[in-house]
Amino acid sequence: MSDPILSIRDLKMHFPVKGGVLSRQVAAVKAVDGVTLDVGRGETLGLVGESGCGKSTLGKSIVRLTNPTSGSIEFQGKDITKLTQSQLRPIRRNLQMVFQDPAESLNSRMSVGQIISEPLEVQKIGTRATRRDLVEQLLDRVGMPKSASQRFSFEFSGGQRQRIGIARALALNPELIVLDEPVSALDVSVQSQVLNLLLDLQEEMNLAYLFIAHDLAVVKHISDRVAVMYLGKIVELADADAIYKNPKHAYTKALISAIPEPDPDAPKDRVHLEGEIPSPINPPAGSAFGHRIQHPRYEETIGMDLGLVELEKDHWVAADPCCLTDDDYEKARALKSSAV
Repeated sequence: MSDPILSIRDLKMHFPVKGGVLSRQVAAVKAVDGVTLDVGRGETLGLVGESGCGKSTLGKSIVRLTNPTSGSIEFQGKDITKLTQSQLRPIRRNLQMVFQDPAESLNSRMSVGQIISEPLEVQKIGTRATRRDLVEQLLDRVGMPKSASQRFSFEFSGGQRQRIGIARALALNPELIVLDEPVSALDVSVQSQVLNLLLDLQEEMNLAYLFIAHDLAVVKHISDRVAVMYLGKIVELADADAIYKNPKHAYTKALISAIPEPDPDAPKDRVHLEGEIPSPINPPAGSAFGHRIQHPRYEETIGMDLGLVELEKDHWVAADPCCLTDDDYEKARALKSSAV
């Protein structure tokens, strides 16, 4: 990928766990544990995984709602990892976020017009009259009546509130939007409307999206590439078609097998996962997924480099003997050896 708009390198987000009389740190929740990703200009990168795998935390770290423990976040060629809030303010014009629950992310005490115009006021863009005109244009762009600006967010349905959240994210004409489960709380019929809206806006404005979701059917519809996340790490990354047609990692195969089949009579080779997801406070020393499924080769993964390797062109997967076929693992091991 040439000239990515976003480059993340070895990003970690660990939350302290405190205990004892003096409330000292006794452990850490390793929500994001060494993620490396690029997002191209005008691209949609889907980020998928089970609840609790660290997807939302990664999204919030990218827009600096949380301060990463270590690693780097480069946006438009500039490292924003350690910038102060005042230094981040001009950058936020081009980096926005749409949250999972619009009922929680929209201030119920503010009118819709105030919600959408607030970013413009913070950035000191335009006059009151020009901001009012822009709010009406944004509402029209996301399929809402101009009169909505005088009403409150709680007067609208979930799908309409999400459109309001999208309008707010678009107010500053950004180049990258982090979409955190933007349709998971919506009815299926409304989901398709919001997804089509996002695709239309992307084509119109050349937006880049980091699309976070746990529904692979939704991700397949909207994404150019897909990254699969498990317990704070990326375990597979490839073009969307390659992920769905030829998944390599055992966890990816399990997620894809869980996609509902429109024909109830169609044969379905569903993968039933056993075991419990390891705790991010005390993750396994070796393969996290291998530990979960009690794979016989788990012990040999302790201390092993399980980082991503380009198994096929633009198809990256964790070099994990617990999660690859024997042939794929031997190929991955050979590639790692030749790269040293």
